[in-house]
Amino acid sequence: MKEDKKILGEERREFIINELKSRHEPITGSELAEKANVSRQVIVSDISLLKAKNEPIIATSQGYMYMKPSEPSHLYERTLAFYHPPERTEEELHLIVDHGATVKNVTVEHPIYGEFTASIMVSNRREVKKFLEKVRSANAALLSELTGGIHLHTLTAETEEILDEVEEALEKAGFLVES
Repeated sequence: MKEDKKILGEERREFIINELKSRHEPITGSELAEKANVSRQVIVSDISLLKAKNEPIIATSQGYMYMKPSEPSHLYERTLAFYHPPERTEEELHLIVDHGATVKNVTVEHPIYGEFTASIMVSNRREVKKFLEKVRSANAALLSELTGGIHLHTLTAETEEILDEVEEALEKAGFLVES
């Protein structure tokens, strides 16, 4: 942390919202903490409070984003069911982003806790690399490992044709659950 004065309470939460709204890319909790001269844990708590007040903040693998509801989305969306071992995750993600689609999230159905959905938001190989490095450095398991490799991804793209091409390529590569 810098030696600057800490930003306190409501003023800090207002600062966080303004920071998130002014960006088109995610910002990490550590970056926000440094700017506000507080700990990352304080930022995590603030984000929770803001979400409780219905602020549309999402946590992605690259950091926090403010989802601007006023912007109409011109993206097409499709949810597909996947089945593969963790060793094929990079191949799966590369195949999707190389066709011009974004992996919005991953969802698994846990037998005890129910449905888990986590934001991924990767659109290119660089973002895939950062996501997988973060998983490895945290020594974290992929959500799909909780369900033996079965998981859903919501994909977005600028056209239905891109989603059709992605789905066909995924099917050909053996990533999709057979219907």
